[in-house]
Amino acid sequence: MIRLAVLLWLVTAAGAAACDAVMHRERAFTVCTADLAKQDVTLRLQGEDGAPLGSFVALDRATDAPIAFAMNGGMYHADRAPVGLYIEDGVQARSIVTREGPGNFGMLPNGVFCVQGDRADVIESRAFDAAPPQCAFATQSGPMLVIDGALHPRFIPDSTYLNLRNGVGATADGQRVHFVISDQPVTFHEMATLFRDVLDVDNALYLDGRVSRLFAPSLGRADPGRQMGPILVVTERTDG
Repeated sequence: MIRLAVLLWLVTAAGAAACDAVMHRERAFTVCTADLAKQDVTLRLQGEDGAPLGSFVALDRATDAPIAFAMNGGMYHADRAPVGLYIEDGVQARSIVTREGPGNFGMLPNGVFCVQGDRADVIESRAFDAAPPQCAFATQSGPMLVIDGALHPRFIPDSTYLNLRNGVGATADGQRVHFVISDQPVTFHEMATLFRDVLDVDNALYLDGRVSRLFAPSLGRADPGRQMGPILVVTERTDG
């Protein structure tokens, strides 16, 4: 019943981004969906002064188009520089990292969220590196939550490691992008099964934990917290 309710909500969302509360495995999530036929999905890191925007307030001031919603968009260093691959407006600022490493980012397989033209995809990092698409915007993070319909092999169904988390996944045709944030601490496994079993996404990427934040004007929501690095923003497409 939960899956049916979510799918009906996605189908009937008219034009604007759909943001709604979803319960999955007795955990509370917010799911926002972008329609690339009517909206633009981009990444922002710096303002005109070259300094990281860092906050939703600064993002809103620097964005001309109406913001449907925004979310922290990947892991970053202390200076707020992206950890892995980062492309903004077709310009690559950071290179892809394909080696295993510490922390969530290095828990391979990790992946890349890529926006190119009128579609968006989540692609496993080594597959991306072997045949890089022409991304207008891209951010690398890790671990992958869902890889070709399978959960990340290191996820434990009964894990006790809970955290606030957010992630992103795209439909197979690349036309709809689901942005998910947990509204309470959850496991990797719980978030991954939401993407796979409820949203019917074959590839999904973890973006971050603890610092996870959502800006959704339609919900009157602007989560407070520490200064962010990359920010994913969905804007309404306007003519003229």
